[in-house]
Amino acid sequence: MSPRRVAVVHDWLIDYAGAERVVAEILRLFPEADLFALVDHMPPAERAPLGGRPARTTFLQRMPGVAKHFQLYLPLMPFAIEQLDVTGYDLVISSNSAVAKGVIVSPDALHICYLHSPMRYAHDLKFTYLAAERGLVAAALRVVLHRLRRWDQQSAAGVDHFVAASHYTALRARKAYRREAAAVIHPPVETARFTPGTTRDDYYVAVGRLMPVKRIDVPSARCPSGGCW
Repeated sequence: MSPRRVAVVHDWLIDYAGAERVVAEILRLFPEADLFALVDHMPPAERAPLGGRPARTTFLQRMPGVAKHFQLYLPLMPFAIEQLDVTGYDLVISSNSAVAKGVIVSPDALHICYLHSPMRYAHDLKFTYLAAERGLVAAALRVVLHRLRRWDQQSAAGVDHFVAASHYTALRARKAYRREAAAVIHPPVETARFTPGTTRDDYYVAVGRLMPVKRIDVPSARCPSGGCW
């Protein structure tokens, strides 16, 4: 028997990228689900895959500049996600790369977390994020990330089952949370649209958000000047 009420909780809705494509597929499987997020500032033109539905948000929705600089509100996100009321839902599916899994569910509800990644900047990639900061900013970030890491580990206890986006994500979840992923379900990619070639040229193509942690600009043996596209 399918659950009577379903809640889908995502970290934030700012633009339509990889994680949001996963949310769109979850909503396609559960068309009657209610959508929740810390903030929802996704442009109307991009939200069609979400069925056009808005998300129920937190107090961060009204904070100044949050649509463009939501990262600045990172210290408030654990508190904010715990303010979302998903009591009364039979199934809660969190789409997590930051804090979504920290939502507080009813004792009789099933909480499944689709894990894009443990909180990168609080765990194994912390020093990559800190590398660009200096002085008091770096010192403050170290304190914030320490507290986030502890909260992130503690909030994992509220998840009944983790579903990892990849086998490597499952490995990182085991290290961060000491939890085994119940399954690995890869994100939706239309692989049939691409046919591997039989020869290789001296370049590669990277598709993704231009974030420092992705290190697209770092030179490699095949691209010594860096920034290959």
